[in-house]
Amino acid sequence: MKVLFAASEAMPLVKTGGLADVVGALPKALAAQGIDVTVILPKYGEIPKEIADRTVTLAVMDVQLGWRRQYCGLQEVYVDGVRFLLVDNEFYFKRGYLYGYGDEAERFAFFSFAVLEALAHLDALPDIIHCHDWQTGLIPFLLKTRYSNLPGYRDIRTLFTIHNLQYQGVFSRDLVQDLLSTGDEAFTKDGLEFYGGASCMKAGLRFADKLSTVSYTYSFEIQGEEYGEKLDGVIRQRAGDLWGILNGIDTEVYDPMTDPNVVVPYSDSIPDKRKNKTALQRELGLIVDEKAPLIGIVSRLTRQKGFDLIGEVIDEMMKENVQLVVLGTGEQGIESMLYGAQQRYPGRIVVWYGFNESLARRIYAASDLYLMPSRFEPCGLSQLIALRYRTVPIVRETGGLKDTVESYNEFTGTGNGFSFGPASAYDLLFTVKRALAFYRKPKHWEKIVENGAARDYGWASSALLYDKLYKELVG
Repeated sequence: MKVLFAASEAMPLVKTGGLADVVGALPKALAAQGIDVTVILPKYGEIPKEIADRTVTLAVMDVQLGWRRQYCGLQEVYVDGVRFLLVDNEFYFKRGYLYGYGDEAERFAFFSFAVLEALAHLDALPDIIHCHDWQTGLIPFLLKTRYSNLPGYRDIRTLFTIHNLQYQGVFSRDLVQDLLSTGDEAFTKDGLEFYGGASCMKAGLRFADKLSTVSYTYSFEIQGEEYGEKLDGVIRQRAGDLWGILNGIDTEVYDPMTDPNVVVPYSDSIPDKRKNKTALQRELGLIVDEKAPLIGIVSRLTRQKGFDLIGEVIDEMMKENVQLVVLGTGEQGIESMLYGAQQRYPGRIVVWYGFNESLARRIYAASDLYLMPSRFEPCGLSQLIALRYRTVPIVRETGGLKDTVESYNEFTGTGNGFSFGPASAYDLLFTVKRALAFYRKPKHWEKIVENGAARDYGWASSALLYDKLYKELVG
């Protein structure tokens, strides 16, 4: 079976978030199931030179985008055994950042057309195009409405995966109509129309043959008004085609025994983990105390991630003699809140604004607890990485957090972390205090860490579900 992954980012080429981790790691797991996966993505200027210099040009073509006729190069490179195809157009993709420009609709409409035009230059057509998030949502629409009469194209099936429903690629109807050169018939409630505009996410939801999202719980949450982002009605109509398949992580990349960023390699040894804690304390200027509970956070600093809840109780948390290290960037109000807390608690709170992958790994390796009180979380990879590094997560029960973190039960000895339900600062504080109480009871803490270490957070079981879904797609 041949599957073409279409996505806007993928590790180890380019990354802004968890999407890149998934698109980078899942093809390797699928290959173990005998599935031939190729990944196609834009050729950004941010792709490492070492990779870009190894690309081989397969084809040069023109892509018609409304009245525009644009150059497109198709290049090939193999990285870690995975075949990548790169869509080359420097005007659209050789920029300082991956996203955030005024012509996003044009950039990713071009990419969608380019993916379908590229198929004619491959040695064989894929059985399935697996599309990821709104940037590729137009591909199923175009395949069914524009390319279905081409030889072989009618037999191609599409899967559209929702990684985060909040980001939808909504643009003006006139702009999208111009880019796609399509008539009014495409902009109905059963088409691309979305509250007077046009939605690329809705295009994927409506026109893909099957849908999936990144956790079992999230697949049900998005069918309701609270998490449905005004698309819950569309998703409910397609509920029979929607699969919830939990993300995994690349357990070879995220391995505390071999990670070069970790000061002291370790597996189940809490003493070795605490050596990493004291090393991080020295590095960041925290008070060096291996007994002080260290809470880590690596995240976008947004309300969605629950930082407003943290802000309400951070002073109460600090009464528990904890230390807090935060890595990330985001909303100005939250950055200001954290800056103020750092000033009030020198040597106990450190905030590193921006992103640093190496430092992130050291935070995972050094922290005793990992705080993730998200208001919603489609899957979440951070809690999986934390568990892989023997760090105990404290999460809100939503999406993939609910599916992966089981609250510790001191009577049965089960559970790999701590969780709470309502999105309230009080419940967050209560749960942090409960976790700290067990941290101070070594036998219980060792059991929690042991429970977390016993689980497999890789892609193997999820790859089996994708294999089943693919087989159902192609009959």
